[in-house]
Amino acid sequence: MPSATAQLDPAPTHRRILAIAWPIIFANIAAPLLGLVDTAVIGHLGTVSELGAIALGSLIFSLIYWAFGFLRMGTTGFVAQAVGRRDQVEIRATLLRASLLGLALGTALVLLQAPLIHGLLAVFDASAEVESGAAEYLAIRIWGAPAALGVFVLSGVLIGQGRSRTLMGIQLLMNSLNVALDVWLAAGLDWGLRGIAAGTAISEWVTLLVGGGCVVVQLQRSRSDRGAFWTWSQLRPAAAWWPLLRANRDIMIRTLLMLACFAGFTNAGAAFGDTVLAANHVLLQFITFSAYFLDGFAYAAEALVGAAFGRGDRRHFDLAIRRSTHWALATAVALAMVLLGAGHGLVALLTDLTAVQAVAGDYLPWAAAYVALSFAAFQLDGVFIAATATAQMRNASLLSASGFLVLAITLAPTAGNLGLWMAFVAYVVLRAVALLLFYPGLRASVAGHAAAQSK
Repeated sequence: MPSATAQLDPAPTHRRILAIAWPIIFANIAAPLLGLVDTAVIGHLGTVSELGAIALGSLIFSLIYWAFGFLRMGTTGFVAQAVGRRDQVEIRATLLRASLLGLALGTALVLLQAPLIHGLLAVFDASAEVESGAAEYLAIRIWGAPAALGVFVLSGVLIGQGRSRTLMGIQLLMNSLNVALDVWLAAGLDWGLRGIAAGTAISEWVTLLVGGGCVVVQLQRSRSDRGAFWTWSQLRPAAAWWPLLRANRDIMIRTLLMLACFAGFTNAGAAFGDTVLAANHVLLQFITFSAYFLDGFAYAAEALVGAAFGRGDRRHFDLAIRRSTHWALATAVALAMVLLGAGHGLVALLTDLTAVQAVAGDYLPWAAAYVALSFAAFQLDGVFIAATATAQMRNASLLSASGFLVLAITLAPTAGNLGLWMAFVAYVVLRAVALLLFYPGLRASVAGHAAAQSK
């Protein structure tokens, strides 16, 4: 049986890139179906306020989990580099450290749930009935937070090893179990909103236990070293924790800045009226959907570039970047062409409000431009995650977010929503440009990094 560290083909072939990317794309596309099922169950059995509570509660958890996405990204780079060095001990040590960190952060969310829920609900201007229902939903679902963050870590370990099919299986397990539990608890047992929350939390814990077991068994079966699977020495020294904590800190800052820019775009659009706000929201759904595809090639870059970086192989480092980027570019252009050609029909599928359709149609070319140009930012994110060059990611995010703020403040007051879209498209370009400023130094460090790790 091939070892875990041999899982990645040393050559980043097109076939290998697609083999990593397509399961991730498939799993990403399947994930939104869960929200549709939740909405359908409550939409048919619950009240208007309960439907609003589900929407608000789900949004809050999406924001929380997006902010903690560093647990996935921070884990991937260290595992991919260990794969490149054929260091099975370090793969297992990274799994252990990151899992403990994720479980600790998830437990903190549970312990601090009262002020956290109160504070987050205060941000939104919802009715008393919706806020009450959302608070009940959050108070139940938050018990799944430690497991959800643990699943983030498992995802990072699997992506770092290039085991995207296993990751797809885990994601499909969680989503299908969640759907079954939601229907049974909310509809079958008539628990309503509480059943939706409980079903999600239970599915997260089951996925963590099953997925964690699969990962541990896979690592155990493929190991060639002798000794304990995990040792106390992997946890005790502070020096062993610092790289992981530093990387997660930097990625969290980067992610929060991205959230701020998307929130700023949405908030600024609201100033131009409800119709513009709704139209921008519809177009953002297309941008989000395109990310499901581009993420697949970014994840392939994380695995293959990280392995090359870990073993100091600059030729395969360059090849992995070039080939995965070719696929990302082709995919982004194809998605943008679909938006330009069929965008009006797609908008009509999401809303039958003629005023919203008209405004969304006016700005469809800008949404298509965003999708076409966004591939570079996605791919460079993958490269820097692979190399655990997180300080550069943080600094690049600071630069691009500052640029977006300046452009939005300058263009929106004079050009309205057009100026806002111009700033938003410029932002995704600035993300790539800012990372490119650091890229020459990163590439030059490939051989030196491997030499330093071998000492």
